[in-house]
Amino acid sequence: MALLVNIGHDGWYRDTELADELRRIMPTVDIRTLANPGDLTEVTVLAVSKLDPDLPARLPNLALVQKLGAGVETIVAHPAIAPHVQVARLKPLEPAREIAEYCLAYVLQGQRNIAAHAASQARTAWEPLAPKQSHKTRVGVLGLGHIGGLTAALMRDLGFEVHGWSRSPKQIEGVRCHHGAEALEPMLNLCDYICAILPSTTETRRLINAQTLAAMKPGATFINAGRGDLVDETALIAALDQGRPGHAVLDVLCTEPLPAQDPLWQHPNVTITPHVSGWHLGNALEDVMENYRCLTAGEPLLHAVDRKRGY
Repeated sequence: MALLVNIGHDGWYRDTELADELRRIMPTVDIRTLANPGDLTEVTVLAVSKLDPDLPARLPNLALVQKLGAGVETIVAHPAIAPHVQVARLKPLEPAREIAEYCLAYVLQGQRNIAAHAASQARTAWEPLAPKQSHKTRVGVLGLGHIGGLTAALMRDLGFEVHGWSRSPKQIEGVRCHHGAEALEPMLNLCDYICAILPSTTETRRLINAQTLAAMKPGATFINAGRGDLVDETALIAALDQGRPGHAVLDVLCTEPLPAQDPLWQHPNVTITPHVSGWHLGNALEDVMENYRCLTAGEPLLHAVDRKRGY
């Protein structure tokens, strides 16, 4: 048995760096990269961030695809992955905290009028503005799983009135939880900030569309740190032009990297970051190696994915 590391994209860890980290955790495991893959028939575990479309066909004895993150939509639907191959994802605490902090950073930017003060400075104008009060501000969180629940709790602990939405009922102390399709638009209409932290599934793709955007509070800030295909980007541009919402912060896009000619780059009410809200894996690398051990021992995997449900 061997574990093959293939990040699948630039701008994050390099394959060799991650392989070295994993070797430090389990020095006896055969860990490889495509730079020196050896006999690919020996590979039973593939650790990836973005799956190369041609790679699974080269691994005839693949038994587990370990996603180095949470989103698995491109893996579960991959036509070259045999039905018996298991898929697992990670639920690390460190990037979940980072995503919650990312959302908070842009909420606080709005609360403290950061952009307005920067514009005043550019005009050399002394223009005091009262900051907004947290207890009078409603923050909505779409998705109340591992990351969304942490985000909601962080906002709650800082004194915001927090509303959460999920497809099925959830309970989080101090958070007003809503669920089901019929509850989404009324909740959107309440909130000054909407933090979207949803997976990509058949139910969530284009969930933020012309209809749901029109339900948002005028001047609200929409923050997407979940999956790019949650948003109909054409509808978003039209909605921003109407001020509903007033601003969009997008860490994830339908196409990444975002093409230079895409109108989102130049829109005055859009902030784009290059998929950096959750970066470090922290102790989740131990879960990768634990799943290697579980697979070898025939034991249940950590954070196994239901391939039919998509998460």
